[in-house]
Amino acid sequence: TEMTNREEAEIQISELDLLASMFPYEEEFIVTDQLAVAELKHYAENESAEMPSSKVQFILNVKPEVPHASMVEFSMACALPFKYPTVLPEITVRSSLLSRSQQIHLNSDLKTYLMQNCSGEPCMLSAREWVKDHAAAYIDKELSSSSVTASVATQAEDITFTRLWIYSHHIYNKQKRKNIIDWAKELSLSGFCMPGKPGVVCVEGLQSSCEEFWSRVRRLTWKRILIRHREDVSLEGGGPTEIQKQRKFSTLEEKCFDAHGARGNHMDLGLLYRFLEEKGCADIFQMYFGVEGH
Repeated sequence: TEMTNREEAEIQISELDLLASMFPYEEEFIVTDQLAVAELKHYAENESAEMPSSKVQFILNVKPEVPHASMVEFSMACALPFKYPTVLPEITVRSSLLSRSQQIHLNSDLKTYLMQNCSGEPCMLSAREWVKDHAAAYIDKELSSSSVTASVATQAEDITFTRLWIYSHHIYNKQKRKNIIDWAKELSLSGFCMPGKPGVVCVEGLQSSCEEFWSRVRRLTWKRILIRHREDVSLEGGGPTEIQKQRKFSTLEEKCFDAHGARGNHMDLGLLYRFLEEKGCADIFQMYFGVEGH
């Protein structure tokens, strides 16, 4: 029997609850888009609600059980299509120790496993188990005998340029605002920070630097903070000049757009829109505020 969309939504929610109870620590399980989860719950509970606008996305971090691999961590970036579990989840497994071909090999084997074993049933736990049991083996596959060539190969790996659009309920705290600017400088990231309510932060630069920035920022205490949108551009063997070319901002600066309102803390979103438009990022405005705009 065909499952209805609402039944699928309910299964997704109960599976997310299960994951959250099994992996209570953020190092193991983190929902990257809380908004999508909220929409999904609303949809499951309200007959009249329309389909959510974005899929639920989360990351499961797995340490495989193999001797001497205590340091190795695999991250599973997961997205649940609206029809999941009728259709398979979208999972990409990554690890800093995998070469690109090893990563492709691993992900295609995982997909085959899911296709053979998991259609129509919630399968995030079995996918995680499979990764835990099998992923470490891919690190040694097809590596040449000399580790030298391996390290040279990783240096020539394509560099990824990343831009993160972070949304916070509000940013007032002076120390946080200082951290944002100092850390961006330290990590050679450009972009801007709009304090007030809501708070908007954009950082761009090397993927690893953006990820380090995000992991520091989200450790601070926030009422609500999430990555609203992420852009990744692969620069094939690109050096510093390629990175400069990708940047839309020259440094990271704090932007205050004429505040108004009783406490003078609400930013003028029209001015923010024009600023983004000048930088060629007008479509981002919709991602931030399309939801609030209704």
